[in-house]
Amino acid sequence: MSFPKARLRRLRKTANIRRLIKNVSLSKDDLLYPIFVKEGIKEKSEIKNMPGQWHHSLKTLNEVIDDCESAGIPGVIIFGIPENKDETGSEAFNDQGIVQTAVSRIKSESSLAVFTDVCLCQYTIHGHCGILDESGLNNDKTLEVLRKTSVSHARAGADFVSPSGMIDGQVKEIREALDNEGFGDVGIMSYSAKFASNFYGPFRDAVESSPKKVEGLPHLGDRSTYQMDFKTSEQPMREIKLDIEEGADIVMVKPALPYLDVIREARQTFDVPISAYQVSGEYTMIKRLSENDEDYEKRLFLESLNSIKRAGANFILTYGALDVSRWLSET
Repeated sequence: MSFPKARLRRLRKTANIRRLIKNVSLSKDDLLYPIFVKEGIKEKSEIKNMPGQWHHSLKTLNEVIDDCESAGIPGVIIFGIPENKDETGSEAFNDQGIVQTAVSRIKSESSLAVFTDVCLCQYTIHGHCGILDESGLNNDKTLEVLRKTSVSHARAGADFVSPSGMIDGQVKEIREALDNEGFGDVGIMSYSAKFASNFYGPFRDAVESSPKKVEGLPHLGDRSTYQMDFKTSEQPMREIKLDIEEGADIVMVKPALPYLDVIREARQTFDVPISAYQVSGEYTMIKRLSENDEDYEKRLFLESLNSIKRAGANFILTYGALDVSRWLSET
């Protein structure tokens, strides 16, 4: 045979040959579904900038939990939008708060794994992820609130708490607080490598957490003083390493698709489960691009999610989890 002797197209000749040699697979076991629960509403309402996603009331929560169970996905992560906000985000650790009530209801009726987001941005009137003072975000005062919030979520029945504020020392403080309160079996999935990304816009609208400019603190117009700069390459591994040393059971890279290199390096460096968050901007771009064409939407989601798995993620948080599970069942 003439050059070339190595013809890789032989490995792509038929669909069944391609099935035999693939080494990346995506299943419904790889999906965690984010749910928004909003206080003060009676029925669910569609989120304007996230097609197909909803603000759920406590009344309609059973509906989406039934959908998740029918889809066969392993679990959910709960985001709460409270009616009342203040300077310090005190509603975050209210044992009767929206997240706590939602978690308690889910755990009493379902075997789904329940993760909770632990952050203050949707609980503060300024939309920042912690307690502010004259210097900016006060890291150590914020840790005190995160401790109380995590214990409150554990008390409600959360399987995992997920600190997402990129507050230094948050994993150590939360682990200590959980252990001290008798919740040693509650895990921590830390948003370890979270970037100050432009892909969060639809989510911030959904949870009403867009950061506001604060008088006297001009540098706090965004979250770049605590989330990582996307132009850095060495900080993600340092952040992940610190979180593992502090007791994180699972570490996360967020966003996912623009940071596949970070997922890959983390997979090659650390021997812990790695999650990746296909964030609201990634999700919404696919929805807008494939509008009124479900087959194209399916192909876009499956390509993007398989690429995240290929990079090394163990599982993926995605707003497309319910549809993707259905598509995977059909193949």
